Amino acid sequence: MTDIARHDGSMSHWAPRERFGPLEYLVCLKGILKREGLRYLNQRERFISSLVRPLLWLFIFAAGFRQVLGVSIIPPYQTYVLYEVYITPGLCGMILLFSGMQSSLSMVYDREMGNMRILLVSPFPRWFLLVSKLLAGVAVSIVQVYVFLAIAWFWDVKAPVVGYFLVLPALFLSGLMLGALGMLLSSLIRQLENFAGIMNFVIFPMYFASSALYPLWRVQEASPLLYRICLLNPFTYAVELVRFAFYGQIEWASLLVVAAVTFLFLAGAILAYNPSLGLTTRKQDTGGNT
Repeated sequence: MTDIARHDGSMSHWAPRERFGPLEYLVCLKGILKREGLRYLNQRERFISSLVRPLLWLFIFAAGFRQVLGVSIIPPYQTYVLYEVYITPGLCGMILLFSGMQSSLSMVYDREMGNMRILLVSPFPRWFLLVSKLLAGVAVSIVQVYVFLAIAWFWDVKAPVVGYFLVLPALFLSGLMLGALGMLLSSLIRQLENFAGIMNFVIFPMYFASSALYPLWRVQEASPLLYRICLLNPFTYAVELVRFAFYGQIEWASLLVVAAVTFLFLAGAILAYNPSLGLTTRKQDTGGNT
């Protein structure tokens, strides 16, 4: 029961809130997915920028290093592969990583503009709203990945045909992990101006200190310290999960790490957006502006 003030100053009580059924939850999820999809369609520069970065790495960086950085026969590859083929899973991870950060940037913007408050005062559970927002962002990022893979296919960078279907669960789980990380960061950042710097501080160390660009055995030969950092980087395991999935294999260690880290990031974001811990504290710190 919740007390509310009437216009005459007396108090009344709300009746206990009805429990929502599966259909109501589905309608809510559909609405959030539609909103994110429309936002994505209306921001064509976001779509273009999401492809420019990985395509530059594939067409320019990889072409320049093809003769220098050949990749020996290592799992999941059964033959010698070109450098472009090796870095493709890492570039898919790059798209997921940047997309997760972009989605979290939109959450910071919505919070400053007041739109986030409208979403979070919905009668639906807060955790469901945040998970729905996360799922919408992951769906958009996966579309970007497949557009990139289609362009790479015409560049003669190909995986087994069945791999393009088998990699979908790996992309989804990796996108959840990186999107949950972005959501957690968005709960901790109070001002939009600070978010760009935080994004660079997170994105580039995660990407470069991983197996996205070089096999871990090469990293270990060059720098044992960097090798240990790569092993502590959850992005490494997301890249390896995607890499093995392209060839119909499951890298179990990567699967367990990505699933566990996804749970931790998402739980942290849900707790941080708790009104008694997150937004309420932020409201006091900023003088009432959320």
